[in-house]
Amino acid sequence: MKNPFASAMKAARLMQKGRPMSAAFAMHGLLTTPAKPLKKAPARKPATKRIAKPTPPARPLPGSFTDGLFESKHGTIRYKLYTPTGSARRRMPIVVMLHGCSQSAGDFATGTGMNQLADERGVIMLYPEQSRSANMARCWNWHRPGDQLRGKGEPALIAGLTRHAIALARADPTRVYIAGISAGGVAAAIIGQAYPELFVAVGIHSALTRGDVSTVSGALAAMRGRSTSEAPTGRTPRPRPTIVFHGDADTVVHPSNADGFLSLLERSPHGPLVSQFEQGTSEGGRAFTRTEHRDAKGDVMLENWTVHGSSHAWSGGARASSYTDPAGPDASRAMLRFFLARRRKPVRKAAP
Repeated sequence: MKNPFASAMKAARLMQKGRPMSAAFAMHGLLTTPAKPLKKAPARKPATKRIAKPTPPARPLPGSFTDGLFESKHGTIRYKLYTPTGSARRRMPIVVMLHGCSQSAGDFATGTGMNQLADERGVIMLYPEQSRSANMARCWNWHRPGDQLRGKGEPALIAGLTRHAIALARADPTRVYIAGISAGGVAAAIIGQAYPELFVAVGIHSALTRGDVSTVSGALAAMRGRSTSEAPTGRTPRPRPTIVFHGDADTVVHPSNADGFLSLLERSPHGPLVSQFEQGTSEGGRAFTRTEHRDAKGDVMLENWTVHGSSHAWSGGARASSYTDPAGPDASRAMLRFFLARRRKPVRKAAP
């Protein structure tokens, strides 16, 4: 661009010399010289909003017994979670406990005494609680086809809750177990078999295998040991290692149902079974027979306790709760011992 001051001075000198036309042209050049276009400022990129990662909920304090609510596409369920005393940093095993009909999570925790044992052994205890809206008697709906399979109904809901509790309590995912009594025992058997990648072992008390039950009448017949369908004979998937307790005076779930777990094991790929049994008497005076069934590798796949003279009750349970037999051998301690002897083997990555 021309210097505007120099152009003005030139026009003035031309006017003094009597050359007005030249002066006019000089001024005209000044006024019509195009200005250089202004440089546009570089466009600013819109500020990127940093999305803060959600802060994981605080791990429950050691020795705490907390209430929770879990929601998923499979339903909503309340639960209680016990975190044992001791270090808050260690990764501990977790046991899912399914109560029986008419019981609550708190009642079942008291009756089994599992929280006290959890402090001894360093185990997290999870107690899902069935709602009356799902079942008026608070039974788990193990007799309904929609609650018997992986990815559906109560099995999917309990599996989802278990994963939630593992994350919340920072539990050890290689040491996850499930147990239950009566309807909760059948549900535990179904869920443990439906999610073998999640549950390492199963504990059953006063219950039965699901079998071919799909109606309430079929469930009642099976509980009485009078199934209306023929016993299945086909091959079945290898069951989770299982520990079973049953009183031989049980009038709610017939004691013969305990044999169903051995039948299930015998129909699975396991090789020859080696069985050995022992008899004893509990501190409370109950006689019992304990039978172990080992596979070809020597691993105990089924441990079956028959508590003589006991009814439909948790063996060795606290008198202050419902459906307990304080005189029997300690089912809670036996189950924890069985569970903690097993953990999931780490998955080896294939060579590249």
